[in-house]
Amino acid sequence: MKKRVPLSRQRTQVKTSPVGLGEALGQSEIFLEFQERLSRVAPIDRPVLLIGERGTGKELAASRLHFLSKRWQGPLVALNCSALSPALIESELFGYEKGAFTGAEQRRTGRFEAADGGTLFLDEIGTIPLEVQEKILRVVEYGVFERVGSSESIEVDARIIAATNADLVALAAEGRFKQDLLDRLSFEVLLLPSLRERKGDILLLANHFAARMAFELGRDEIPQFSQDAGTALESYSWPGNVRELKNVVERAVYRSDSTLITDIVFDPFRTSSTEAGQSINEKPSAESHKLTVENLLEKPFNQAVKELKIHLLRRALEQTKFNQKTAARILGLTYHQFRGLYRKYYKELE
Repeated sequence: MKKRVPLSRQRTQVKTSPVGLGEALGQSEIFLEFQERLSRVAPIDRPVLLIGERGTGKELAASRLHFLSKRWQGPLVALNCSALSPALIESELFGYEKGAFTGAEQRRTGRFEAADGGTLFLDEIGTIPLEVQEKILRVVEYGVFERVGSSESIEVDARIIAATNADLVALAAEGRFKQDLLDRLSFEVLLLPSLRERKGDILLLANHFAARMAFELGRDEIPQFSQDAGTALESYSWPGNVRELKNVVERAVYRSDSTLITDIVFDPFRTSSTEAGQSINEKPSAESHKLTVENLLEKPFNQAVKELKIHLLRRALEQTKFNQKTAARILGLTYHQFRGLYRKYYKELE
């Protein structure tokens, strides 16, 4: 017989990881489309899967989903699954009983219990071991689980929001992610746009971060970017997305003795300033990535196909100034097909 354990007695024993609200700023079409989809699904009490590159704001999106939902007065509990070893994830999610393993000196509640009546945000869910995925699937389907070291069923009511930058479809095809769990988590899949796709938002965000940094430093005047600095910001590829932009801008404001920001350092490990940033900013031209049939024929089939795909993706991105929707159309792909290939070959495209 299933027994519901009073969670009010347990919650104080769990140190949760709250998700900050941060900023959701932007005026580009792709950003506004994403926010509209997010707002539409937020009140629907179903799992949501967030997919995006690092630094695109997956935690912020999870916060908005929670606070726009009917659960906004309940707890919002977060767990970065990649920060824990596989052996610890199960006890962190489901808690454990006293004596369940060496070092378990007292009962401890897990994140699912702490999120009862609210939302559980599982970041980097693609790193969770298969055996733990099975237990998560049971919670999603039936709302029950057992603590580690216990056979007592505990009921819980928590909405799951999961996030990843991995290709879960590919992982499921390889048997490294449970297809049933993927099906249940993907009631709605929201693709967070990269900063490269949000060209109209780069200076908007940069000015916001600059003003806030100046305030933090106790400066009276709001910083402004020179034309060259602004051009460097807009033409950089931003592999770290908004998180990297914030860091770059705050560093520029902090190092400047003037309200006019002229030096942008993209890589703090290099010695020069704007010059170093601009050299990083320069992307390889299509000429430097030329492929010939002769070169491809000399390589193994899979390697040749891979290089051709990367070449076509890179050329389409350069032609469209990194507008992924337009690049997808040029290649005759759907946006989702293009995003799948882009995530697969992201490192090679840098």
